[in-house]
Amino acid sequence: MDFELKEEHRMLKDLVRRFVEDELLPLEPEVLRRDMEGKGVGLTAEERAKVNARARELGLWGLDAPAEFGGHDLPLEAMVGVAEEIGRCIINYAIPPDSPNLHMLMGVATPEQTTRYVEPYARGDITAAIAISEPGAGADPSGMVTRAVRDGDSWVLNGRKIWIGRVAEADFTILMAVTNKEKGARGGISAFLVDRGTPGFNVLRQIPMIGGRFTYEIAIENLRLPASALLGREGEGFAPMQKRLSVRRLQMGAWCIGMADRALAMMCEHANNRVTFGERLADRQAIQWWVADAAMKIHASRLMVYDAAWKWDQGREIRTELSMIKVFVPEMATEVVDKAMQTLGAMGMTKELPLHAMASMLRWIRVGEGPSEVHRWVVARSLLGRGKRAA
Repeated sequence: MDFELKEEHRMLKDLVRRFVEDELLPLEPEVLRRDMEGKGVGLTAEERAKVNARARELGLWGLDAPAEFGGHDLPLEAMVGVAEEIGRCIINYAIPPDSPNLHMLMGVATPEQTTRYVEPYARGDITAAIAISEPGAGADPSGMVTRAVRDGDSWVLNGRKIWIGRVAEADFTILMAVTNKEKGARGGISAFLVDRGTPGFNVLRQIPMIGGRFTYEIAIENLRLPASALLGREGEGFAPMQKRLSVRRLQMGAWCIGMADRALAMMCEHANNRVTFGERLADRQAIQWWVADAAMKIHASRLMVYDAAWKWDQGREIRTELSMIKVFVPEMATEVVDKAMQTLGAMGMTKELPLHAMASMLRWIRVGEGPSEVHRWVVARSLLGRGKRAA
């Protein structure tokens, strides 16, 4: 078993690290200043255009998109290295296209949908959002009530969705709805493609979230879509949605490692330079143990994430591993960032440094894409079920 990244994947990871250091980290002070004004940690249109242009120039575009669409067709094993480096910066930025939605689309899109949506999305020419959660249905899709009803050659949708990222500016949205209430998540949920500006697709409000992010709430009111808007087969939207969530959860794990790694570096730098009561912080056992514990847990987390990515690329089932990652890695990173803030003292409390933004983002990750408690349940159910079968 080889625990080293392939040379080309390691070189890509190094290239993304330099990209982050040269293009994104210099923008952090201004982004943090804007965040203090309630404007979030995103880039302005001008900043994003400049960063995107540099990413294209470096070949960091369409990394896991199919080669026939101008992408590099990279495996997930390579993409988690990319996500780890992106995670080192608190700016809300992803190199187009966003991998989770891309994987979902590629799995079930028709030839017509591939031409209209997947190809331009893979090239980074258009953007997408996905609407899953509802005011009364988040981690439990069986509680979804947004309905899609056939009407001749069309579908008519009604309902409400919440906690959606980027939907106000996305060119199209993947919308999940119930097409068979009796079957629910087991054959009764379908996915639809909705273009921005379609009548009946109404963005109600922007919701400020911790970590400088924003989500949205939308109302779907007599939204009429052609039959061609159905993504995949009727009633089979749950499996591709889970595929999308799986890629995002793995990506989240990599982001957490990037944040924890940067926080550890900040902790070490400060501990080596800060003197209290005639002694460096680095010479105090409490700090040494914090550093050692952080390094060990980051190492363990990285192995967990790369192991899951490798298994995914081999076509293996990794649902339990993903739930382990979704619990262990964000909680690990939360602990490391907290210890870094404690080490830096008053400086660790200031909004001039990125630690507070990391802490807030990690708190969001522990809820987003399934809270820790649900994933602990998934892991336990898998293990207990295995024991039951063995008996």
